[in-house]
Amino acid sequence: MAKFCEVCGKGTVSGNSITHSDRKIKRTWKPNVRKIAIIESGVPKKKFVCTRCMRSGKVQRAV
Repeated sequence: MAKFCEVCGKGTVSGNSITHSDRKIKRTWKPNVRKIAIIESGVPKKKFVCTRCMRSGKVQRAV
């Protein structure tokens, strides 16, 4: 599954996971993307869209 949103461009972010004893471990955060059918310029297309874009109404789903 693709790990970036094709609408807003949100992608994988890296950083540190910090334990209680302040040890740092490299880790990544991936966006919650789903492959859905959307209407783009009047034509239905399948794209990877993050759930935030789906919820906020940035895309119109094809039925």
